[in-house]
Amino acid sequence: MTLTPEEQTLKEAFIRARGYWRPWTEGLLRIDPAFLATYARYGGYPAETGPLSRKMCELIYVALDGSATHLFRSGLALHMQLALEQGATAQEIVDVLRLATAQGLDGCNLGVGILAEELALAGVDLEPPALSREQTALRDAYIARFGDWPDFCDLWLRADPGYFAVMLDLLTVGDKSGGLDQRSRCLISLALNGCFTALNPHGLRLQIRRALRLGIDKREILQVLQMTAHLGVHACAIGVPLLMEAIDPAADKSPAAGASG
Repeated sequence: MTLTPEEQTLKEAFIRARGYWRPWTEGLLRIDPAFLATYARYGGYPAETGPLSRKMCELIYVALDGSATHLFRSGLALHMQLALEQGATAQEIVDVLRLATAQGLDGCNLGVGILAEELALAGVDLEPPALSREQTALRDAYIARFGDWPDFCDLWLRADPGYFAVMLDLLTVGDKSGGLDQRSRCLISLALNGCFTALNPHGLRLQIRRALRLGIDKREILQVLQMTAHLGVHACAIGVPLLMEAIDPAADKSPAAGASG
């Protein structure tokens, strides 16, 4: 359908703000242009006012869409492409996916803490033994890499040193040429912990503390937090094309596609 001058202006403004145009935005343009314009201002605000580079923003969206708590395939494909266009390397994108893979530890880390509390209440493991030489070396390696020693690390190290060792390997396998630097890894991890699809308050606090130690500015942290909220628009990214099909069953039946907020 031919766009009116007003619709064309709105479409161009959305693309400037968000960097893409998809079936769901086309549908909203037809059904509720006022909401589309409002979302463009809302969704575009962090990138327009925040200090993070466009490449960093796209890598954050890759992490959020690729997280096992969300797995939004069309948005993941789009933001990978946009990240590459902004100069991201394949290794940087793999590093993002590696950090999303390590997000699976969140349940383990929460669970081992609860297990320790319940064992104590049951009168078991009230006085854990001193760390062995091997355990001490693992602890020192973790502290040297991350600069802190969270409670869950001490619990895992005492409960199962072998698991702690492979967990540490998983967390430190990065640092390859062409990959993410330490600041970028911290920002990605902050986004993964702060997103509402996998909200992890303890992990979020840990990543904010690490970010501040690395000299990451408050405004950068705020921008990451603002960006995590954009996944809410996937209700529209999936729902609007389905609504358009329901309204006009004879319309194009191509698979619904969307993009990260």
